[in-house]
Amino acid sequence: MKKIMMIVVCTLALALCTASAFAQADTLKQDYFANANTAGATDATVRVSNPGTYASGNICASFFVFDPMQELTECCSCLQTPDGLGTLSVNTDLTNNPLTGVTLTTGKIAIVSTTPINGVCPLPYNFSVCLPSASTSGACAAPAIRAWATHIQNGNFAVTETPSQDATLSAGEARRLAQQCYAIKLVGSGKGVCSCGVGD
Repeated sequence: MKKIMMIVVCTLALALCTASAFAQADTLKQDYFANANTAGATDATVRVSNPGTYASGNICASFFVFDPMQELTECCSCLQTPDGLGTLSVNTDLTNNPLTGVTLTTGKIAIVSTTPINGVCPLPYNFSVCLPSASTSGACAAPAIRAWATHIQNGNFAVTETPSQDATLSAGEARRLAQQCYAIKLVGSGKGVCSCGVGD
């Protein structure tokens, strides 16, 4: 009896862990940029797509652009319809309107897949890791987004392209990103807000 009980408990624990890991997949993407806004270097791009796997269809690709000192310089959120493709310029869309006025040449981009609010993607300062039915005032993280980026390499400015790296979005990280973007909204006077490029 003890052996059967142990098997049942282990099976349930494995199922819960698997479900939790699956729920986090494709929610947070990490990437970098280098040699942006640099003479002689071509512009890098970030491409995002909604594969249509999220139950309610449309999602938002919420972008958070950090400088090398881990300071958030720009954030924005862009609607992605199923099977669409959004293309953002690193120079024009993601680093052209920094909060501090300092144009970045290198940094990190975090992309969070979130749910729209009333069909639109507001600035991502109010989202969390939650079930859509539990969200009454903000967006929820929504596992769906796919992303790729080109990178301008040091030396000869060769261009490479890779998929953005998948990472687990914790409640703490969601809160931190949202709070930093909210600070930009409060003090930026329009600065620190990136733009969505072309396509969806």
